[in-house]
Amino acid sequence: MNESRKTILNARANVLKAMAHPTRLFIIEELEKGERCVCDLTEQIGADVSTVSKHLSVLKQAGIVIDDKRGNQVFYSLRVPCILNFFGCVESVLDSSARDHAALLDAVSK
Repeated sequence: MNESRKTILNARANVLKAMAHPTRLFIIEELEKGERCVCDLTEQIGADVSTVSKHLSVLKQAGIVIDDKRGNQVFYSLRVPCILNFFGCVESVLDSSARDHAALLDAVSK
């Protein structure tokens, strides 16, 4: 594998790592509906401001979200909403795995 390819794969892995937490996936889903302030997300998640801010920071560093400071509040939105297309693919993998598992259980029980 050449260095250029390695760099691209590392960049992809960083985006996937940033998304690899249930709270961050929730944040991404919420931002699909429109921008949210940290206070709204904190209330929805049920965590303290510093925890939610840390999750948002990880998403921002990965380039998934952008922020807009307005007075004392910071609002976040998705940088590229197409990130949500990835979830459809993940759901397809889960559905396929569930069907395979069900078929195996059916075969074993016969």
